[in-house]
Amino acid sequence: MNSQFPEAVGCPIQWAKCWDRRTDGIGYLPGIIRRLDYLSSLNVTALWLSPIYPSPMRDFGYDVADYTAIHPWFGTLDDFDRLLDAVHVRGLRLILDLVPNHTSDEHPWFVASRSSRDHPKRPWYIWRDPAPDGGPPNNWLSFFGGPAWTYDERTGQYYLHQFTRQQPELNYRHPEVLEAMLGAMRFWLERGVDGFRVDVVWLLMKDRDFRDEPLNPQWDGLKPHGRLQHIYTANLPETHDVVRTMRAVIDGYGDRLMVGEAYLPNPDLMRYYGRFLDECHLPMNFQLISSEWRAREVRRRVDAYEAALPPGAWPNWVLGNHDQPRLASRVGPEQGRVAAMLLLTLRGTPTWYYVDELGMQDVPIPVGQMKDPQALNQPEIADRMSRDPTRTPMPWDASPYGGFTGADAEPWLPLAEDYPTRNVEAQSRDGRSPLALFRALTALRQRTPALMIGDYRVPATPVPDDIFAYLRMLGEARILVVLNFGAGLHRLDFSAAARCGELLLCTGLDRFEPPDLRALVIRPNEGVIIRLAPGG
Repeated sequence: MNSQFPEAVGCPIQWAKCWDRRTDGIGYLPGIIRRLDYLSSLNVTALWLSPIYPSPMRDFGYDVADYTAIHPWFGTLDDFDRLLDAVHVRGLRLILDLVPNHTSDEHPWFVASRSSRDHPKRPWYIWRDPAPDGGPPNNWLSFFGGPAWTYDERTGQYYLHQFTRQQPELNYRHPEVLEAMLGAMRFWLERGVDGFRVDVVWLLMKDRDFRDEPLNPQWDGLKPHGRLQHIYTANLPETHDVVRTMRAVIDGYGDRLMVGEAYLPNPDLMRYYGRFLDECHLPMNFQLISSEWRAREVRRRVDAYEAALPPGAWPNWVLGNHDQPRLASRVGPEQGRVAAMLLLTLRGTPTWYYVDELGMQDVPIPVGQMKDPQALNQPEIADRMSRDPTRTPMPWDASPYGGFTGADAEPWLPLAEDYPTRNVEAQSRDGRSPLALFRALTALRQRTPALMIGDYRVPATPVPDDIFAYLRMLGEARILVVLNFGAGLHRLDFSAAARCGELLLCTGLDRFEPPDLRALVIRPNEGVIIRLAPGG
């Protein structure tokens, strides 16, 4: 690792679709500048933007038509530079979303590639002849439903796409492709961005022989993409060569960060740190999103992840993102507060998704108003596949459309029905709101070195199945975190850990008495943070 940047990140936050614009209900870069003081009030240290590049918006900007420009919807390069300056003035970092696996079918590279089998850019994308029956070259599937191949009438071949058919996949076996992507990275690094979140990093390489993928005997019958074992389209060994090359470019610019999106089990995920910690600073760890929300299961996952980390690797935890149901929808409002305490007290860099700090749940979106191609391409299961409910606008206040846009400009997706009471302005006035808890947790984390960089350990004290308790330790400092995942009250004896302690925070923001470590009362759906007296 070339710097201490990952350790210094108190809480990166994805800020997707929550900045306001007064004219079109979509959002734009100057709107983010207006809201940076809110970010500062959350005590976060880095801001991650979902794609802002020119795009036909077939998949919310993840179909990039130009890697070195700004979509007119969002502003101009001058607006971006002003945003970057404003972010840095406040001591924050700005991370861009890099989408290297695929482009838009309107990108000039693909337009050229599609023009002729003989064009020099033809091999920049993955083209194959039809199968003997005229169908797709193999059985590979799209995440968005159906085959991962689309036939091009003009040139008589199929091209590969694992998402929409308007997102053709780049061929990283051709050296010019990687060099072009590195050039795009240098463009933004030279402007001063602080790093990249690399989209679907584990999908960059595909099987050289284009073999059929085997059936998945564990398929649950829900998402069609899960019908196959993706051993030839994901996590190929050659992927790591590409990732190392990207990391080397980032390292050349000093204190910058590389985050990699990879939905993988621990043994595979850890390889994306690199044998010499020369790949991703932070391969994204999604285990809290996918975990059954029980104390024993969460502890099992935390312990297994900690044990799997390579020496010197820095951990990270993700509790929500733009592809998954919102935190409060997954675990419930009360456990959402416990989950926030968990995320912000575990060892490693936490990643937070916008509006989760308000405890907002998914917003039901009727099929007729859906925008998500993952749902629209699979209408028979659209209600299960749509990601729109977790991408709705940020409610700033109780004014029309929550202050996200002007009263005469309907937002791109509807707001939650409870936005007049669940919004930033209202919760900023409520000293016990979810927003107040989030701010208290991040402030405590920032001023407590043991929570920022201390070791993680589970105390020997036996606890009930509903309880997850752990220590964060740095030198003589010891912080005890006790989380109740259940609906019952517990009295716990932690006197073996220390004679006395100081209650630093509880999830209800309503307890201040000194804790009795011999009979520590933990209320239903409650978490507490206690500074233990030195000496045991």
